[in-house]
Amino acid sequence: MTHDYRRHGTTTLFAALNVLDGTVIGTCKRRHRHKEFLAFLKQIDRNTPKDLDLHLVLDNYGTHKHPNVRAWIAEHERFVLHFVPTSCSWLNLVERFFAEITNKAIRRGAIDSFVQLEDTIGDYLRLHNRDAKPFE
Repeated sequence: MTHDYRRHGTTTLFAALNVLDGTVIGTCKRRHRHKEFLAFLKQIDRNTPKDLDLHLVLDNYGTHKHPNVRAWIAEHERFVLHFVPTSCSWLNLVERFFAEITNKAIRRGAIDSFVQLEDTIGDYLRLHNRDAKPFE
């Protein structure tokens, strides 16, 4: 960072990485509460074949265990949540994907607002999914 670096805010990227083909379902939200997480789960539900069981590997963040989230999961049996320690190697895969976004889309950009940041991330996700490959 330079002496004149200004941070224009942050966003939360909710991302579901398909480990088989490398595609990502993702969305940016201004906050990371159970309401936003539930909206993301519903997005995953809409965008995946109904005949698939979905195994989500999550950290132990409280939002993921909120009573409303637990109730929704109980009604949607195809969703299976696996909670792992925060430093677990499964999460390294997701962190690697986030690093790709940073390195390829955000780091050298001139981003002046939340909207521009979220648009940049969305554009990267669309570009990534056109030629997605699993991480090796």
